[in-house]
Amino acid sequence: MANPNELNLVGHLGEMRTRIIRTLAAFLVSMAAAFIYVRDIYDWLVRGIDHKLVVLGPSDVLWVYLVISAVVAITVTLPVAAYQTWRFVQPALPPIANRTVYAFIPAISALFVAGISFGYFILFPMVLSFMEEMAGDEFLAMYTAQKYFSFMIHMTVPFGLLFEMPAIVMFLTKIGILNPNRLAKARKVAYFALAIVAISITPPDIVSDILVIVPLFLLYEVSIAISKFVYRNQLRAQSDWQAEASS
Repeated sequence: MANPNELNLVGHLGEMRTRIIRTLAAFLVSMAAAFIYVRDIYDWLVRGIDHKLVVLGPSDVLWVYLVISAVVAITVTLPVAAYQTWRFVQPALPPIANRTVYAFIPAISALFVAGISFGYFILFPMVLSFMEEMAGDEFLAMYTAQKYFSFMIHMTVPFGLLFEMPAIVMFLTKIGILNPNRLAKARKVAYFALAIVAISITPPDIVSDILVIVPLFLLYEVSIAISKFVYRNQLRAQSDWQAEASS
């Protein structure tokens, strides 16, 4: 006779495989669609450069186009991945956690775009200008396409992930892993970690550090406020449910 636990494990693995395949399919379709318009996206990204970027090999152009398409695809696929993740863990969660989950899934992409926009429009030009000032007249600045876009990705994509903090906190609070009290107690450690991240990716001057540290600290405080709101609603819903059950 088959072991029920083994059958249950096989079922969960099959479910996980299905969710992963759907997410990968969404990513590949999005990447293919982005690749069709990748030249237009490229032209927009390099609009501020007064000279063409240098390529050192025939594969550099393909690498740049694939990286651009991949970042666009990640942005499009994030809500799909969040939805598939939620569907996988949904059976194990209480009904209270299922009521408002779909409200913040669209915010996943919005926050990622906001983080990338912050990195691209604020941090990236600031750091690039600082590097050019350091080069001065002693060096001739010639950017290769691969180096330029690698630098751009490092200045933008991490902030897209960091800006997901409120949505992740909301999700973890909803399923009972986090609560505002834990977040408040971890504030000093979180501030220290965020400050280290900000200082390590910005030029060595106090203005640049502040321009990055302040938004990250605000994101953490917004995350605490969201966690408080979700946590209070959960306690209120549980109290109402218990009152109905006892009556």
